[in-house]
Amino acid sequence: MAFETVKAPWSPENKIHRMKIVRKVLDTENKAAFRLHDNMPRHIYFAANSTNKWGHKQGYRIQMVSFSGDHLRNRSMERAISWGRYKLAVTKRKEKEPFSTSIYNQMDPWTPSVAFADFLNNESIINEDLVAWITAGFLHIPHAEDIPNTPTLGNVIGFFLRPYNYFDDDPSMDSPDSVFFSSQQDPTSCDVNYLACMPKTAACLPSFPPFTYEGFQNMTTL
Repeated sequence: MAFETVKAPWSPENKIHRMKIVRKVLDTENKAAFRLHDNMPRHIYFAANSTNKWGHKQGYRIQMVSFSGDHLRNRSMERAISWGRYKLAVTKRKEKEPFSTSIYNQMDPWTPSVAFADFLNNESIINEDLVAWITAGFLHIPHAEDIPNTPTLGNVIGFFLRPYNYFDDDPSMDSPDSVFFSSQQDPTSCDVNYLACMPKTAACLPSFPPFTYEGFQNMTTL
């Protein structure tokens, strides 16, 4: 994303700044390696040469959710965990580079058997099979609200690999229709829930016997 300066249509003597999408091809491994504290592009998109019916290149977008914390720097053992230097690094796929590290690195981090830093040698990544090395993490310090269960809200880690112009439309439209019924309807009625007409072995419906827990009564029947 970038800002461009244009004249205001309603006030030509003045200028406005608006955002626009700028497409940039990262053609080498070094250009596609983003260090831990580097600014990331708003969109990271892996595109193929094929196009969908709208004429857009088919591909996948990487949407990162969480990043790791500070990385160990300028230490003799850092080379063993050099993958931690990067939030994202894209390399040409090689059979001899299956993992970013090795279990043996922990015993001899000063002369690691696998050093991720060696994977990045500025090779071209155009028209190649690629590997996206993503470092994700978050910091969780236990606190009183973790008792009895640690909430998942706000404690997320990972990334999304999302189809981006890969399909011609929303692929969920090809999924079977959902079933919705209200509390006034009988979920065991075939007129309301067509799954109720299927054998239990085929429907895989769970069985919840009535139970009581600290004043809460569950009387659900399916």
